Amino acid sequence: MKSFYFFRNMNNWTLSTDILTLEALQVTPQSSLPAFILLLLVYVFAIVSNLGLVILISSSQSLQQPMYLLLCNMSVNDMFGATIVVPHILKDLMASSSERYVHYIVCAVQAFCVHLHASVSHTVLMIMAFDRYVAICNPLRYAVVMTHRTVVGLSWAAWGSAAVLVLILIGLSVHLSRCRRLIFNLFCDNASLFSLSCENLLMNNIYGLSYTVVLLGSSICSVSLTYLKIAAVCLSSRNKALNSRALQTCATHLMVYVILLVSGFIIVILHRFPQLADHRKVAAVLGHVALPALNALIYGLQIKEVRHKIKAVFQKNKVTDVK
Repeated sequence: MKSFYFFRNMNNWTLSTDILTLEALQVTPQSSLPAFILLLLVYVFAIVSNLGLVILISSSQSLQQPMYLLLCNMSVNDMFGATIVVPHILKDLMASSSERYVHYIVCAVQAFCVHLHASVSHTVLMIMAFDRYVAICNPLRYAVVMTHRTVVGLSWAAWGSAAVLVLILIGLSVHLSRCRRLIFNLFCDNASLFSLSCENLLMNNIYGLSYTVVLLGSSICSVSLTYLKIAAVCLSSRNKALNSRALQTCATHLMVYVILLVSGFIIVILHRFPQLADHRKVAAVLGHVALPALNALIYGLQIKEVRHKIKAVFQKNKVTDVK
């Protein structure tokens, strides 16, 4: 009989630890609705603008170039990153504190998707930097090097390598036993998963640090070297047309990359100050909804070909409405 009660209690404990409680965003009841509406509007803009870019590039023969096909990768990743986080937060904004919960399996999947989105953001931007390097530093071989087959292969490599790294990262955390139920975040990530355990986390910390160093180190080094070589070519060349084109195409990419790096470092720094937990939560949410919207806005307005296509679509619609 004692064994029966023991196993029943163990099963109840397992079931209870499968249901996790999420921390809430600290907003007053009066601010919940305005925060919900603002977040929803930014999310809708991010999805519509990025989806519009993908459709525009896919349907336009003149935009079937490696640079824009790689841009589709980034837009798809931005829509993916916003969708895995924002709808859940929107639901929680309108829910009571007792209803902010998530199943452990769902939490693990969300954590995988969150880190996959962050990793792909870096790998895709690294490939875009390589594309700009070939186009500016070796323009005569650009058509030979950056074929459609190469772009597809690089895209698979960007997503595949990120997926493998993140799968190992999350797998190490899922393997741990659990002794807690509270997630100290608005959504699940790897830190949330392994903080549920009371086991030794040395292996998780070692791999997590290695993963971060490899991803950020390779990203920063490759992009920096690429732009140093591009700058050297531009400085040694007296071709104003070449320099103007290089500045136009590289400025957009570099702006998006710097914003990604700065936002990531802000979140990492805020992790070091527990008293700024609420600021970290807001920064994390903005990273998943504001950055995708900003990326689409930057590329849509800064790239001349995309800007002209968007203007042509609106002018066509305006003429149709007049008729």
